[in-house]
Amino acid sequence: MRIAQLAPLAESVPPRLYGGTERVIAWLVDELVARGHDVTLFASGDSNTAGKLHAVWPRALRLGRKGVDPSAACALLIEAIAERARDFDVIHSHVDWLPLPVLSRTGVPFLTTMHGRLDLPGLSDVVARFPTAPFVSISDNQRRALPNANWLATIPHGLPRDLFRPRYEKGSYLAFLGRLTAEKGPEDAIRIARAARMPLRIAAKIPRAETTYFTKKLEPEIDGENIELVGEVDEIRKQPFLAGAAALLFPIDWPEPFGLVMIEAMACGTPVIAYRSGSVPEVVEDGVTGFIVDSEERAIAAVDEVGRLDRRGVRARFEQRFAASRMASEYERQYRELAAGA
Repeated sequence: MRIAQLAPLAESVPPRLYGGTERVIAWLVDELVARGHDVTLFASGDSNTAGKLHAVWPRALRLGRKGVDPSAACALLIEAIAERARDFDVIHSHVDWLPLPVLSRTGVPFLTTMHGRLDLPGLSDVVARFPTAPFVSISDNQRRALPNANWLATIPHGLPRDLFRPRYEKGSYLAFLGRLTAEKGPEDAIRIARAARMPLRIAAKIPRAETTYFTKKLEPEIDGENIELVGEVDEIRKQPFLAGAAALLFPIDWPEPFGLVMIEAMACGTPVIAYRSGSVPEVVEDGVTGFIVDSEERAIAAVDEVGRLDRRGVRARFEQRFAASRMASEYERQYRELAAGA
C-alpha cells in the first residue's frame, strides 16, 4: 500500500532526546517499510526514516531557531498533504485535530491516532463537527472522555524487540524517566525512594514552563547521591539506565494516554511501580510486570516486593504484548479496511 504518515514538527522522527509520539511513528514506519509498503513520512527535515521523507520544515521546532511560529510550520504540513493526497491509498495523521478539515475533503481514506489527553474543553465540539472522521486510541481509558468519536480501534504502542537488551540481575536503584512536571509525579518518586531507602536516579527534561516548579519543589531534594538528576537520555543511554534499575517509578497524577516509558522498562526486564491512573491498568499486569498501587504507602511497600518478580517474565510479557510488529499488524488491518471501504 501507499501510506502517508503525518508527524508533529516539534521533534524530529525519531527524536534526538525526549519525544514519545515521534519515536512511535519512527518504529511504525520502519516496520511498515519492512513489510513491503510504500511509506512517505511528512516530518521535519532532520528526520531519519526507512521510508521516503517529505520534509515540510527544515528542523524540529524544539531544537531549531527560537521564535519560529509553530502554526506557520503546521500550515505547511497541511498544505503538503493536501497537494499530495491523491498519491496515497491511505493517510495516517498523528497531529491531532488540525488537518481534519483538509483530510475530510481529499476523498482519500485517512485515520488519526490520538496521542494526547482528550479530557480538555472544546474537544467534544470538534468531534461533533467531524462525526465520520476515523480515530484510533492508544488505550481504552484515553477514549472515555470522547465516547461519541468514531473510534476504529485501540492500538497500544509497540517498540522493536531488539531495541533494548534486557538485564535479569536485580537492579540497585529506582528510576524515574519523564517530564519534570507535577502531573508526572517526581515529588512522589523522591518521597517513595527516600522512604524505601533506595537511591533514585531521575532522567528527565525540564520544560521551560516548569523551571519555577523544578527550582522550588525538586532542586532542593536533589543531592547528587541518594537523589540524582542525570538529565535527558537518548536511545543509547536509556537502555542501561532502565535495565540497571530495580524498578521504574511511575507515580502519575493525570489520565496518562499510554505511558511509553512503562513498556521501555519492561523491554529491559525492569518492573514498573505505577499509580492506578489513566492507561496504567491496561499496560501493567499487577504482580507480573510490576505493581499497580493506589497510594504512596503502597508504592513504598511495593519497592520491597518488586525483587520477587521474575524479570525474565517481565521481558517475555513485553514481547508478547508490546512489540512493534504487533502494532504494525493492527494498523495494517485498519488501513486495508479503510481502503476497501473507499
